[in-house]
This record gives sequence, structure tokens and C-alpha cells, in this order.
Amino acid sequence: MKSRLLHTPEGVRDIYGDELYRKQKIENKLKTLIRSYGYNEIETPTFEFFDIFSQETGTTPSREVYKFFDSENNTLALRPDFTPGVARAAVKYFFEDDIPVRLCYLGHTFSNRSDLQGKLKEVTELGLEYMGEPSVDADAEMIALSALVLKEAGLKEFQLCIGNAEYFRGICEAAGLGEDTISDLTDHIRNKNYFGTQDLLNDVDMKDDIRETLYSFSDFFGNIEVLDLAEEKVKDIERSLNAVKRLRELYERLKVYGAEKYVTFDLGMLSKHHYYTGVTFRAYTFGTGEAIVRGGRYDNLLENFGKRKAAVGFTIVIDQLMNTLERQHIKEEQDRVKALVLFKDESFKKAYEKALELRKEGKDTSMTRVLKEEDMEKIRETAKNRGINEVYTV
Repeated sequence: MKSRLLHTPEGVRDIYGDELYRKQKIENKLKTLIRSYGYNEIETPTFEFFDIFSQETGTTPSREVYKFFDSENNTLALRPDFTPGVARAAVKYFFEDDIPVRLCYLGHTFSNRSDLQGKLKEVTELGLEYMGEPSVDADAEMIALSALVLKEAGLKEFQLCIGNAEYFRGICEAAGLGEDTISDLTDHIRNKNYFGTQDLLNDVDMKDDIRETLYSFSDFFGNIEVLDLAEEKVKDIERSLNAVKRLRELYERLKVYGAEKYVTFDLGMLSKHHYYTGVTFRAYTFGTGEAIVRGGRYDNLLENFGKRKAAVGFTIVIDQLMNTLERQHIKEEQDRVKALVLFKDESFKKAYEKALELRKEGKDTSMTRVLKEEDMEKIRETAKNRGINEVYTV
């Protein structure tokens, strides 16, 4: 029983020492960059009423949420996703005027998924939300900032993959598909399941050209020229045409930011989060098979909390970013010097004065009393293994 107490549950872990220092250093760098663009930090509760994250708001399936009850029998949930909580807080505290709201956050999210073997269920997320601005300018700022964040973290090679949920929704509307069918179709397309898409649509009555477009949805991937193909496929579907037009305007804005060199388009990139209503984007790099940035426009979410406002945002999982930097052998310059002062009882005062001197020089300094002279070498070796750069004997 006692040995079990030393272990953590599956999906969580301890972080300490130099790893934690590097993690916090990157977090501070990224927050400094984000604040320079006018984003104000916000902290929302680790747990909230379950309804905030329920399926009705289009966020996380109930089975994937850690749920529990309070003393008044309310159902509460550990947040699986920051955006609904930030949206709730924004409606509660802001929007007294028409000025857009820019918010950023840093904290933990929790996922109770059963398919996360070997992966973390508690992660640190850094995110931005730009609320109250429906224009393509907001989309461009968010995507350009995601690129700047990745560069500030140290990444040099990555790709921003951009789609638009309205393109897919427009085709589904033209085909007369119901919400259940759209949900299943979204899963098939998101998972590149061509045969699943065929089986689902074979018995659905729709125009042949629309059917073929849905069959080949994964083909709408590439550089700016792929938008020509996407446009040709939906020349009679106004909603989808407007989605392509938005992407063209977005690309022009991203050229101003100098971010176009990172951009590819993927209209088959659909999210499991149903609250996305327009432009969506993800960032990929080598060394990880998953997106390191996820974001998009969610213009209907705030309405669930009583305010009809447009919004766009993104999140980056810091733990995944740290793993990516390690796999790409990208390391921060070591700016932390750790020192150790060894002393015997009669030397305590001199040792303390030496430690103060080292701390004034910006060195993280600890003191250790040595009982026996023969222990000195062993302590020095231990200090080296713990990353202590300098050892002094008083």
C-alpha cells in the first residue's frame, strides 16, 4: 500500500527541477509576447458547473469529462477545455461597450478519454481569445500570433494548416443532410475514412456532383491554388463560396504579417468541437504527429451565455511544445547558475555571507552543513548530478 502512494494515476506526472524551470521560462516568454499585442490575462476556475462543458454547447462529450458532485448535489466538472469558461467570464465581466475583448490564459485542462494510453490526461495550455470582432482581421491576427508564438518558443520549421467549417456546412446544407448525418460524416472526413464516407452517403438522396464533392473532400489540401479547385466544386453553393472568399482575404492579410510562407489550406480539416463556425487552423511540425496549435472561429458560443458576439481563438499545449523542442534538439541557452556553499558548524556565519554574495550576483545559492571531511567529495558529486554549477567550501 505504501509503495502505491508513491505513484501517480495514469495520465498525470510530477514535474520538477530543470525541466520545470525550462517550462516556466518558455511560458513567461510567450506571455510577454502575447501581452505586447494587448491581450489581458484571465484565470477561470479549475472546475465549473458541468453544463458549461456539456454537449449542448458543442464542446466535450460527457464521457470524456471528469465529473463530481458538490455538497448541494450540483454536478461539477474539471475543465476539459478553456474556451467555454473564458466565454462565460467574458459575457459576465465585459462587453459593456462595443470595444473588442482580447484575453489570454495559462493553466491546466483535464481529459478523461480512454484512448490516451501513454499520453497525459492533465496538461498545461496557453491560449488566446479575441472576442467581439467578426472581421477577417481578427482571424489573421490570431493565426499570425500563433506563428509568432511558435517562433518565440524556438521552432523554425512548422506549417499552419487553415480550413473553414462554413465550406463543409454549406455543402451539407445543399445536400439536405440532418445533424446526426453531418456529425457522422464529420468524423469520417476528419479521420480520412473514405470508405466510411461512401457507406454513409450511398443511400442518401442528393445531387451526384455534391455526392462526388463529399467523397473527395480530403483532396482539398495544398497551397493557395487549391482554393480554385474548391471554388469550382461549389460554384452554385453561396455559403461555401463565401467561405472560400474569406480564406482568400485571410491569405492577403497573412501576407502583411509575413506569415504566408507557413500557410497551407485544408478544407477537409474538420474539428470534433462543434462550436467552430468559420475559419479553423492548426499548426504542425516534425517530431510529433499531432497539432501543436489548434484554433478557430466560434461565433455562436457566447450566445449560450446570453451575449451574441463573434469570437476567434487558439490554444497551444505547453507539454507537447516542450516535447517537440526536445525532439528537435532545440534548447534554451542556460541562464541559470546554481551554487552550493559547504560549511562546518563553526563556519556558518562566513558561509551565510558567501551565500548572500553569490545571490547578489544572480546565482541560485543553497547552503549545506558537512559533518565529516570524507563526505565532501560525495556531496560534490551529488551536486553535479543535480545540475549545480559551482560548489564553494567555507
